[in-house]
This record gives sequence, structure tokens and C-alpha cells, in this order.
Amino acid sequence: MAFRFVHAADIHLDSPLRSLALRDADLAALIGNATREAFTGIVQLCLDEGVDALLLAGDLYDGEQTSMKTARFLSAQIRRLHEAGIRVFIIRGNHDALSRITREFTFPDSVTVFSGRAEAIAIPDGARPIVIHGLSFAQPSAPDSLLPKYKQPVEGAVNIGLMHTSLDGSPGHDAYAPCRLVDLQRSGFRYWALGHIHSRRVFEGACAVVMPGMPQGRDINEAGAKSASLVTVHDDGRIEIEERFTHIARFERVGVDIGGIEDWRAIPAAIGSALERLRADLTSTHAIARLRLEGATPLHWRVRRDADLLHEQAAEAASVRGRTWIEGIEVACTAPMAERARGDAREDGAPLAELRRLIDADILSGAGFSSEIEAIASALRAQLPGECRALFGTDEAAFTGCIADLAREGVEDVLARLLTRTTGEA
Repeated sequence: MAFRFVHAADIHLDSPLRSLALRDADLAALIGNATREAFTGIVQLCLDEGVDALLLAGDLYDGEQTSMKTARFLSAQIRRLHEAGIRVFIIRGNHDALSRITREFTFPDSVTVFSGRAEAIAIPDGARPIVIHGLSFAQPSAPDSLLPKYKQPVEGAVNIGLMHTSLDGSPGHDAYAPCRLVDLQRSGFRYWALGHIHSRRVFEGACAVVMPGMPQGRDINEAGAKSASLVTVHDDGRIEIEERFTHIARFERVGVDIGGIEDWRAIPAAIGSALERLRADLTSTHAIARLRLEGATPLHWRVRRDADLLHEQAAEAASVRGRTWIEGIEVACTAPMAERARGDAREDGAPLAELRRLIDADILSGAGFSSEIEAIASALRAQLPGECRALFGTDEAAFTGCIADLAREGVEDVLARLLTRTTGEA
């Protein structure tokens, strides 16, 4: 008889809101409760599929929790699994090691929480025994690979390992218990149930290595579909892995082409069409979009200047479609080529044209300016959580390029607000 389990990780129950853009009270309430709803959905998946076990590969909690409401919620969900005869296997990740709940919460005997010493739990099965291996973080940091500490695979059994690890590394994630993929694949285990990296990775083969990603994104930097894995170990040892979506609200970056638009009223219409396409492709109840306005348009100055007005119009377009939200707007539109050519050819010394030339020639290209803004950005980056630091790039070259792009964007925004149109519009 096949052995079936659900593998999930990085639930981050009751994680605090991480985006200052979530100023809408209803949206904040939605995201604030989404991690609980996603976990409830995982439990329901276990019940609906009649699985044998739920494997949670770390970061069930989100750090220094003080509210026991989280514990009561978790207790109710675990009880549903316990009453259905579904076993639960949990390892603690770096966030769990900080949690007060981790130290105080007591689980029923159907739940195994692996300690800081490697353990191997045998589960009798009709065809061959299943052995679940696990090792928890005892401290918030684990700079070295944990793989050498795991017990050797049991011969003749299907060995399944739970590990919380940054694997070979991933942008936006600090190194925790790093190990090489090839070493996991050569370990003699049949399946590695990993956690820590918030995006899904699946490596199939003689040894399946699976990072399911987190079940619910918390801001735009955790955009895209979020899921858990439904895994079947067949009698012949073959492993089948299915992705099951778990997100309640899906963050997405949405490009909106406004190239060639000359009538302001057409821009909200283009935004509405982009949101329609987003809803059509959605795999979750709610959509949370960050819009990126692109293309060459004579309205480029006004778009930059009145981005706040566009945000309100976009929010209205989203509300009409239902369960759709606007997280923010990025302005990446430009002037048409003909307009830029006329600007380049101007020799009348118009104040804004002259200001642009001075900024380009004397400020943006200056070594002193570059050093100063990079120092400011470095100081800011050091204060960000580890998972947010990749916002400025994942290496030195990307960091320098990102800061230069931000400076140019800032120039465009400033000039847009200074521009006085010949029509008298200010």
C-alpha cells in the first residue's frame, strides 16, 4: 500500500506585515490572516487526500512570538490531524529557534518534533518500512552543513529526510545549514523534504530533493504561486510529486503597456485590461498587484507627476473586479523618440532642459555623488531583514547598477514635478 504525505515549509504563522505599502485596512487584515488560512488549507489537503503524514520542514512560526493565540490556532489544526490518525513530523528552523511557542507548546503523541540531535523514526508500511529522519535548529544560526549529523539511511527502507537549509544558496536568503545538492542526492535517502528558501524547487531522480517554497507570500518580493507538495511513495519505491496551490492571496507584478497613449482616460482603461488578464490566470482567491507602467507616451511627465492619482484610479478599477488589490505603482514609461529628439536638439537654454543637462553631466556621472548614495544605500541595506537585502542586487555590480537606476528614476520624478506645460497645466 502506498505511503502518502504532504510536505510544507516556511508557514511563518502570524508573520507581521512586511510592506509599508499595505496601508489599506482591509488589505492589511487579509494579509495579516493569510498565513493562518494557508495552513488551514494544508491541513484540509491532508484530510481530503487521506494522507499518512504531514511533514513540516521548519519555520512554522515567525520568530519571537509572544501571543498564545497562535498556539491555540495551531493546537486546533493539529487536533484535526490527530483525530484523523494523520501523523505530523516537524523540524525547527531558524525562526522557530527564536519562538517562545516553540519552547512552551505541547503536541499530542501523534506529532514528532525532532530535537537538536538527529533522529530516525520508523513507520511500518505494507511494502517496505518508511523511515523519517530529522534534525532541528537548536540555535537561530547554523553556519555549517547539518548533513554529516544525520543518521545513516536504513537499508531496505524508504528513507525520507527533513532539513532546513539554504542549500547551495539563494538570492535574498542568508546561509543557514548550507549543503550541496549533489551531496543530498548521494546520501542514500529517497526523498529530502527541505525548507527555508521561499520559492519552489524540485529536483527529481533516484533521490528527490524538494523545496516546496512558502505556502503564502507576505509582500511583493514573495510574488507568484505558492504551494505545498503532495507526495506518494508507491509500493515499487517510485515517488510521485504533485504541486498543490495553497495561497489565499497572490502577489504579482503586472506590466501595463501605455505606449502611444495620448488621452489620459485611456491609461485607467489599460490598467483595467491588465487586471482582467491577471484575474483570468489566477490560482488564488485574491490578487495583489504591483503595476509597472511601461512604454513611450507623450503623457510620461504627467504619469510621473500624478502617480498618486493613478494609484487611486487603479484601486477603483481593482475594486470593480472584486478581490483584487493594488499594492503600488512603478513608473517606467518614457518620452516618445520624436519628443526626446526635439529635447536633445533644443538650444534655447530652457530652465528644465538646462537643469537636466547639469544633472546628467555634473551630478549623476560624478564619483562623489555615486559614492555618497551607495553609502546611504549600504547603510539602509544593513538594517533590512536578510530576505529583503536582495532588493539592491545580489552582487556588487548589481548593487551599483540598481543604485544608478534609482538615481535616474529620482531625477525623472523631480523634473516631472517641476515641469510647467506650455498649455498652462502645472
